[in-house]
Amino acid sequence: MTNYDSIYGPTIAQFIAMKTKLGFKFTTGKIILFQIDQLAHQRNEKTKGITKEFTQKWGEERSNKSEIYRYDRIRHLALFSSYLCDIGIPSYIPKLPRHPKSTFVPYIYSSKEINAIFKAADELRLVQRNMHSSLMCMPALLRVLYATGVRIGEALVMTVEDVNLEENYLRIKDSKNGKERIIPISTSLVAVCKEYRHYREQLPYKDRLEYFFVGSNGTKCGQGVRSWFKKCLNNAAIYHTGENQAPRLHDLRHTFAVTSLACMAEAGVDLYASLPILSNYLGHGSLGATNHYVRLTANMYPDLIKEIDMTCLDVFPKYKNYEAN
Repeated sequence: MTNYDSIYGPTIAQFIAMKTKLGFKFTTGKIILFQIDQLAHQRNEKTKGITKEFTQKWGEERSNKSEIYRYDRIRHLALFSSYLCDIGIPSYIPKLPRHPKSTFVPYIYSSKEINAIFKAADELRLVQRNMHSSLMCMPALLRVLYATGVRIGEALVMTVEDVNLEENYLRIKDSKNGKERIIPISTSLVAVCKEYRHYREQLPYKDRLEYFFVGSNGTKCGQGVRSWFKKCLNNAAIYHTGENQAPRLHDLRHTFAVTSLACMAEAGVDLYASLPILSNYLGHGSLGATNHYVRLTANMYPDLIKEIDMTCLDVFPKYKNYEAN
């Protein structure tokens, strides 16, 4: 449990509790509210009530931080100030700046690159003994991420019960939007998971094997996964192409989305029928979150998507607001 030091501590805890009870994960909000508490503590605030002076100090630009980061900081302070007003504590509610436009375009791996990544994952080896290593799960984990489009965080918290290899589906419970969903998986992916499970069950930690993807010591995989993935990229000769265009682990999800739309278009499935299917599969909160992939798919596969009325295509948002996790 987070310890707060300022006069706002108890109220921040109440505000977070309210948000979580309403079903919000509020992960970023918790971090930012902790920082608000620290600033109030540093300033030795004696009375409750966000002031305009405090807001201006909080909203100062930082040379090493992005405009998106600054926007989120001000937004969460405004939310907290509104909550204080609602419970009878007058507070200054800052005006939000214009939402920064994102120039981020996801990296879409080619089939050749995906095969190279899988080959690199299969050939990973430990240089020295490490009981915390996530190496063992990497070949299966990367194939699950590519073949299902699940977020890395969703995959790593799947328990043994969430992976049904008899009826061929995954159950995603801890999703970004708080929605539980069932994801059917192919027989080839089931075979991969069964092979991984066979080796996983050889670990001498029967009492710890709660999660499906585990490290050498039987505990849930952690940050080591990203380090191993970077090594896979290097071994597959897939390098960064510039600022905001670096191939990432999360781009396996974007690749799944684009590839799925292209495959459905090739199979003759109408775009407006395929979008709701893909949206539910990805666990998006709305179709708007999935629409971004339409233009990206059209740009990458112009021959497949050529039947789409370009006037209708322009209705969908262009490259912006791609999910970060």
